[in-house]
Amino acid sequence: MEALDRLDRIKDRFEEEIKKCGDLSRLDGVRTAYLGRKGELTMILRSLSALPDGQKVEVAKQANLLKREFTARIEETRAGLEETEAATKKDKTDVTLPGIRPRAGTVHPITGTISRINEIFISLGFSIAEGPEIETEFYNFGALNIPLEHPSRDAFDTFYIKGEYLLRSHTSNVQVHVMERQKPPVQVIMPGRVYRPDAVDASHSFMFHQVEGLMVDKGVSFSDLKGVLSIFCRSMFGNDIKMRLRPHFFPFTEPSAEVDISCIICEGKGCRVCSGNGWLEILGAGLVNPKVFEAVGYDPSEYSGYAFGMGVERIAMLLYGVEDIRLFFENDIRFLRQLS
Repeated sequence: MEALDRLDRIKDRFEEEIKKCGDLSRLDGVRTAYLGRKGELTMILRSLSALPDGQKVEVAKQANLLKREFTARIEETRAGLEETEAATKKDKTDVTLPGIRPRAGTVHPITGTISRINEIFISLGFSIAEGPEIETEFYNFGALNIPLEHPSRDAFDTFYIKGEYLLRSHTSNVQVHVMERQKPPVQVIMPGRVYRPDAVDASHSFMFHQVEGLMVDKGVSFSDLKGVLSIFCRSMFGNDIKMRLRPHFFPFTEPSAEVDISCIICEGKGCRVCSGNGWLEILGAGLVNPKVFEAVGYDPSEYSGYAFGMGVERIAMLLYGVEDIRLFFENDIRFLRQLS
């Protein structure tokens, strides 16, 4: 039957063309070509009256089935194309526009200062040791020859938690842990956070950072300590820096000294930063007190050693020219960018 054969040919062409529809405009063209007012399928339905009576019913049935099938296929294809087009518009990137450069982060000045200190001492043969920030009185005071009546053990100078537990007030506690588990020779530095209930101002904070060092072996002398600290000062602040040692007292070292460097601001001439005397105090040091060795099981008649400690914020303030310690902890991105 010629009309039915024509419907088969229309169906085959429709299938080929709808598969090629890659956008809504082309799909509308296919819909018009087959289902529009002058579309191929529409024209067949309009010409049913010209067919013999025996063919009208069958041709009308097949033509209407194709119309429903074509309509469903067109709507299904339209939904897929609209979804794809919406996603494309949402995620579309104009590659002709200049890119947005992401802002790169930088190392915090305190972290950078600690790394710089560590690198210097590692180059001198020291290794890094870490220990607990919550400590007992024995490790924070007793083993370091700090007596019960010492002011630092008062509740106004130490953060006590419960019973004998406290927040360490220096990283010297790590020295005791290291010596308890390791026989000489010992050559370590101990960076970390420490806590003291100081009133916060331009030069004090209740939390700050320290790097302490310890060297224990046979025949270690004060001249060894002076040589190591001299190398550190020149490496940290420049070869033109001068260093001096002033007698001082620390319970855990004997003899003890405060270590000063010539002012890096005025080159020793005297300025506001160095209070006009040309020198800046940067750390404390000395030979390990024999009582500390006895507390950890070392024989003080066989071994000797030195220890030193410095506040990282103090070093960082000198390196970066910062006059207020609080700026390091306020997380003001404008300040941190200036130092990057």
